Amino acid sequence: MPDIAVRYTLNPGLSRFKVQATASGLLSAFAHNPVILIPAFSGEVRFDPASLDSAYLRMVIDAGALDVSDDMNDKDREEIRRLMYEEVLDSGSYPELIYECSSVTGSSVGQGRFWLTLNGELTLHGVTRPQPVGATLAVDHKTLRASGDFSLRQSDYQIKLVSSIGGALKVKDELRCSFNIVAEKSE
Repeated sequence: MPDIAVRYTLNPGLSRFKVQATASGLLSAFAHNPVILIPAFSGEVRFDPASLDSAYLRMVIDAGALDVSDDMNDKDREEIRRLMYEEVLDSGSYPELIYECSSVTGSSVGQGRFWLTLNGELTLHGVTRPQPVGATLAVDHKTLRASGDFSLRQSDYQIKLVSSIGGALKVKDELRCSFNIVAEKSE
């Protein structure tokens, strides 16, 4: 059977993808709950509204390009960046995060709109695990827009949880990710 799925290229310039970390511990009231922006990624989507089971997504994120978006002083911002790149992501050893999905379930909720569950795999910190992602999808003749959110646990990817001040301040295991991704039809 011929592949009639339309191909789209992810556009990070029109997209927003962020990760919310939350502080815990005795001193958490005095800490930052950093929001990490994911500005640098690439990828492809294949989508046929008549055949959801033929959908495909591959997204590659540059681990060394993540940034802190919160209002904070420069010293705190640089320390959070250092911890994120060196201790959490180890971006020197694992320069990419990859999400790949070839199993999609869902349904149409109106003209060009869908509610989907992406049953893909996330490779983070050298560990690949199943990572379901719920998304709403809107498709027109030129663009595909997906939005949603999901959680992941750092410990599932063998990431050591960051703590300081003898454990009185640490980052919770669960991270909350949210996205509004735009992809443009490939010619």
